Amino acid sequence: MEGLRTGEVAERAGVNIQTLRYYERRGLLTEPVRSNGGHRLYPADTVALLTVIKAAQRLGFTLDEVAGLLDAGSRRHPSADLRQRAIDKIAEIDRKIADLTAIRGTLTEVVDARCDSLTNCTCTDCPIPYLTIATTRPDGAPA
Repeated sequence: MEGLRTGEVAERAGVNIQTLRYYERRGLLTEPVRSNGGHRLYPADTVALLTVIKAAQRLGFTLDEVAGLLDAGSRRHPSADLRQRAIDKIAEIDRKIADLTAIRGTLTEVVDARCDSLTNCTCTDCPIPYLTIATTRPDGAPA
């Protein structure tokens, strides 16, 4: 029997063995054949497949999305599914960038205003709403 053992595949693909087995459980990799000694033997192209999966993840695709893309690509007549999903992913990234830019802007305002508390800020013109927590004595009277 020919094939790569689990450790060989993991090392060549730059993943750990747990990742390899997880991808197998998720259906991203087909279950490998077993040697007479019970060792998993993966086809050599498993390393390339793992490289593709990791590249897709770096581009922001979730494992569910990767599974869908792999399924679409394995059909006899692949569709333009990757192109549309890439367009959708770009739109998602643009929304995240806009959110992060707004967050960064507000944090810069907080730093510039020298805000000192979320609950009782003493800076003038605080850029974030803050909560003034009234302290009370154990008998309920104001402190």
